[in-house]
Amino acid sequence: MKYQPKYKPQAESRFFADGRADRPLPPGVVASSYGPAGQPLRDDDHFYRGKTATGTWAAGFPKALTINRTFMERGKERFTIYCQPCHGALGDGQGITKAYGMGATPTYHDDRLRRMAEGEIFNTITNGKNNMLSYADKLTPEDRWAVIAYVRALQRAQQGTAADVPAEHKTELDIK
Repeated sequence: MKYQPKYKPQAESRFFADGRADRPLPPGVVASSYGPAGQPLRDDDHFYRGKTATGTWAAGFPKALTINRTFMERGKERFTIYCQPCHGALGDGQGITKAYGMGATPTYHDDRLRRMAEGEIFNTITNGKNNMLSYADKLTPEDRWAVIAYVRALQRAQQGTAADVPAEHKTELDIK
């Protein structure tokens, strides 16, 4: 099949009167929800690009996700593999790469990153930024959101107080 005669996309053709190999779509054709090779179209901007319908960075997580313990554990696992070497286990920018001279790795506990919309963080993981390269080839979109959820948990853990502990757990933790 590799060597059989065939038309390439947008090639010329002497067979058709208009000289094009591409043929116009028949009347009444309706777009499918699948793209090339049967892959689903990525038409959920929040989930696949971290953007709202107006094009701004989306705050919060896409509705298609269920954020539960399994999701958070997946985020922790992916974080440990891909993020921890640079950003450190606590997200404080003190990863192992710092010992080898890589500087300027930000801490997730900086106010600027705490206030950053989840969609913008998603974009950074997807496309990279400054010294950070893209992780789109290593993390699926759902895994990127799981990492963001875990990063938000790390941030929250650094900001938590005894007042955040539910009353029913204070006695077991010896909190008054």
